[in-house]
Amino acid sequence: MPEIALQSAPAVPITTLSDDEILFRDNVRRFAEERLRPRVREMDEAGVFSQELIQEFFQLGLMGIEVPEQLGGGGGKFFEAILAVEELSRVDASAGVIVDVQNTLVNNALLRWGNEAQKKRILPRMAADTCGAYALSEAASGSDAFALQTKAELKGADYVLNGRKLWITNSKEAGLFVLFATVDAAAGYKGITAFLVEKSFPGFTVGKKEDKLGIRASSTCELILEDCRVPRANVLGEVGKGYKIAIETLNEGRIGIGAQMLGVARGAWEYACKYAQERKQFGKPIAEFQGIQFQIAQMATEIEAARLTVYNAARMKDAGIPFVKEAAMAKLFCSQVAERVTSLAVEIYGGYGYTKDYPVEKYWRDAKIGKIYEGTSNMQLATIAKLVLGK
Repeated sequence: MPEIALQSAPAVPITTLSDDEILFRDNVRRFAEERLRPRVREMDEAGVFSQELIQEFFQLGLMGIEVPEQLGGGGGKFFEAILAVEELSRVDASAGVIVDVQNTLVNNALLRWGNEAQKKRILPRMAADTCGAYALSEAASGSDAFALQTKAELKGADYVLNGRKLWITNSKEAGLFVLFATVDAAAGYKGITAFLVEKSFPGFTVGKKEDKLGIRASSTCELILEDCRVPRANVLGEVGKGYKIAIETLNEGRIGIGAQMLGVARGAWEYACKYAQERKQFGKPIAEFQGIQFQIAQMATEIEAARLTVYNAARMKDAGIPFVKEAAMAKLFCSQVAERVTSLAVEIYGGYGYTKDYPVEKYWRDAKIGKIYEGTSNMQLATIAKLVLGK
């Protein structure tokens, strides 16, 4: 047989963006600089995110990036959502996580598991004016995510939900909650079911808002369900398949947290570089001292490596390639990088870095959550180990 020359597209670096991606990123970056940055300190100190800015997120199309155009969304890719989270988090991690939860968790769950009626009824709202939240965690159900105590009992045309959720991001702002409860405790994880719960449903209350170390403007609250009636039509996916929805959605969400931590590290590094070239000691900028140069170089190297893990996992997701290991690695590594980079940024600023008059202490506070939510670092290591060992 004659040899056939296979023609393939030229190799392109993972971090190379298309023209549309560059335009999208630049628009988000401009918004973050011009509209978000002036409000960051005020929102952090008040512990409240500006409703005006959230409305601008909707107007810019940042809250329905993957929602189909015919349903009012942007019809974009998962990778674009990741770019948005990174660019917003470079300025304010609280902004990044609001957009992250909306796109990578809530909208993603609806797009993948919602039936056609649910998509037509709910997705236009998610793209236009309704924030979403993802309610899985409970007081006794953290890393052991499926030790749920919230119960759902079918009574007539409705399920009646009773229980409490804890650590729920976006809960003050959200109008819709993807909420997990068990319909059959004896069935273990196979009794867990996902519900679409509206804030307006009788018996549903948003409780105490946590007073947090970092991402302070992002609301984190308790949810209280006392005979909360949820129509059967609001079951997301199949009854008893909530565990599958939770696992697979969180796999995607972890790439979003990686992007958030990448943005946090970038923001702190940029400030540290600028300050090192302005601050003088012994008659010259401290950036001329090798010790500072090496720190800045190390930070830049780790940020670049973090970017590669996030972009690779996001592009794998868009390509339909299995990405669970890569998502866990991105979340694990980026949270480690963010913690190290922001800490070094504080040190480069010296005493000033330890005060709230300068921006790097906030980046350091915001970085810590990356190792905790959407799966702790130990849980990511357990996932990675299982996959690389073939267990």
